[in-house]
Order: sequence, then structure tokens, then C-alpha cells
Amino acid sequence: MAYQLSAVVADADLLREHTAELDHAVLGELRQDFALLPVTPQLVAELTGSLPDYAADDRSAEQPFDLVLSPPLAELLAVWSRTGPVAYLEAEFGGGTGYQSAAVWLGGALSWGPRFDDVLEAPREEWPINSALIRLGVERGAWIDPFAELGLHLERNTAGWLAHGRRRLSADHWDDLIEQWENQ
Repeated sequence: MAYQLSAVVADADLLREHTAELDHAVLGELRQDFALLPVTPQLVAELTGSLPDYAADDRSAEQPFDLVLSPPLAELLAVWSRTGPVAYLEAEFGGGTGYQSAAVWLGGALSWGPRFDDVLEAPREEWPINSALIRLGVERGAWIDPFAELGLHLERNTAGWLAHGRRRLSADHWDDLIEQWENQ
């Protein structure tokens, strides 16, 4: 089953504050008071005043993201990070191959990354997305890693996260459903 992610993740209140007036911002609620902002072409255009640009070549350490983080978009993430850490995360997997990339802004500047990995042979905590989430302050929990701890596995793509946010679902909603099914 394919998986695709292009999102900003940060403290839920931080994202609500910075996106409240945006027409194309939809927040997906995660665990531990974090939220996910799916990054769509419409959102990028609303945030920057320009259409997004996408990389023509395959992802690599030199070009870690499919979305080209334009100077206006990177500056906006830096501004948001003045009130708390902000991460941009990307992942795409299908048929056993793919990649994940991440970067973190803190205190108004890029503080970590971008990091890219298409092999994922290192310990899970060193994978780009997990490393970024640890830098955001995600705490260990019952799940296998920070990615699952927040609930980033619950939707398979941007469309799923948009529906998740529009329906005002939480990551705990799915846990509650599983518990109900198990009790029946």
C-alpha cells in the first residue's frame, strides 16, 4: 500500500495561531497536542503568493524534498518557529521503495536538516522524520516510534489528511474505534 506525506508538523496551538485566517489551511489533530498541516499547491500559493515548484529529479541528499522550499516558504516557516519548533516532513513509499525527508526550524532559523534517507537502515530514531519529531519534543509512548506515536500512520496521503482535518478527527478517534471493535 502506498504512502505519501507532505506536511508541516508543530504544536497544535502554534499552527492554529498562524493558519487561522488562511482559506486553504486544514489542520489534522495528532497525539501529544501536535497538529499536521497538509501542504497542498493551493496552500503554498496562499502562503507565498506564488505557485509551488517541484523537483524534476529524484530525491537525494542534495534535493531532499519533492516540494522546492522557496525562500518565501522557508522564511515563513522560520517566522512561525519563533514561537516553537516547526518541521516540514515529506515521505513517499510504494512497492517497498521510497524516501523520507525532514527539516526543523526553531527560534526563527533552520535548526536541523534537511535530512534525506531512501534506505532506512539506521535505527528508527535516526530516520529523518523520527529525528525531526524528537526535535519538536515528541515524547516516547506506547507506539514503536515517534511517527506512530503521533499517529502519522493513520492516513495514507494528503487527501486523507485533508479529510481527517475537515472531519475534525483526532488520532485518538482511530484508537477508540479499534478498542470498540476489539470489545465486540
